[in-house]
Amino acid sequence: MSSTDIPPTKTIFVRKEMIGASAAPISTRGFFGWVRTRLFGSLFDAILTVIGLSIAGSIIWSVVDFAIVRAVWTGANGEVCRAEGSGACWPYVTAYWQQFLYGRYPAEERWRAIAVFFAFFGLLVPLAMPKVPFKFANTLAFLVGLPIFAYVMLCGGWFGLVPVETMRWGGLLVTMVVAVTGIVTSLPIGILFALGRRSQMPIVRMLSVVFIEFWRGVPMITVLFMAANMLPLFMPDGVDVDKLLRALIGVSIFTAAYLAETIRGGLQAIPKGQYEGAMALGLGYWKMMGLIVMPQALKMVIPGIVNSFISLFKDTTLVLIVSIFDLLGMIQSSRSDPEWAAPSTSTTGYLVAAAIFWIFCFGMSRYSQWMERRLATGHKR
Repeated sequence: MSSTDIPPTKTIFVRKEMIGASAAPISTRGFFGWVRTRLFGSLFDAILTVIGLSIAGSIIWSVVDFAIVRAVWTGANGEVCRAEGSGACWPYVTAYWQQFLYGRYPAEERWRAIAVFFAFFGLLVPLAMPKVPFKFANTLAFLVGLPIFAYVMLCGGWFGLVPVETMRWGGLLVTMVVAVTGIVTSLPIGILFALGRRSQMPIVRMLSVVFIEFWRGVPMITVLFMAANMLPLFMPDGVDVDKLLRALIGVSIFTAAYLAETIRGGLQAIPKGQYEGAMALGLGYWKMMGLIVMPQALKMVIPGIVNSFISLFKDTTLVLIVSIFDLLGMIQSSRSDPEWAAPSTSTTGYLVAAAIFWIFCFGMSRYSQWMERRLATGHKR
């Protein structure tokens, strides 16, 4: 065999180290992957996506066009907003924004309402942040000190403060008072009635069932009418209950009934072994509930509890039917001013109310989701 018949030598490369896995195609990961799989995964999904985006775009553009593009920004009265084709009448909001916040609270005394607002958010923000120290003192100040401070400042009559009747309160001030009072008072009442409905004592269980089912079977508007008109009938002669206090009692009881059923669902979801373990440790009923069972139950029903709080915040607008002018009530009462009569005045006021309610409700929703993720330690893998 000649040298020309020998096949050429082949170079062989042997890798000594494994290379990393290549990244997935960009069409299957990240934002583009989410859009492709969730919005355009099939023909039907694509059609629904296009229809949904078209409807959303139309609604968003209508709001932007009314609130910004065609809006009237300056003016001394409603004359500037009566032109054909004009949008939101923002001078009307500028003229009435203090009434939207404080109602008919005296102008020279509104610093007291501002002080209460600052005290409320000043105590609420550190209370909602887990890593801020002095939690017990903060909680005590929020649940005990703040109500006393708010009552003294808003009502007056002490320390040289001018008395202000609750009938002169209004706007966002009343909305916050009703919502915060209802949330703070209804939760412990709901917990007690949830425990009562699961009690082994027949009388306690029967009374809890009657309370819950009665208030859950009555509309909120009826509860407010009953609180405004029937509550004074149960009072001794000469005792007059403030109308705002009547509404606060009705709202708190109504919300407590719904919270009781929500919390009872969480108690039923706790495994029986948790109760048996607590009793094996020699814990009494209240220690078992307070230290072991109730923290787990409340953690499981955070979405339901916050849903009740959001519903309560929105239902505060119903106090208007008993002549208490909250934010929406002040907006509706301002429509009777002939100086600002214009086709877009009402819509502008309702747009402001919708934005304010959305900010508060969305904030509560996002915070509850964050808290739920933070407390979901038992579900991590």
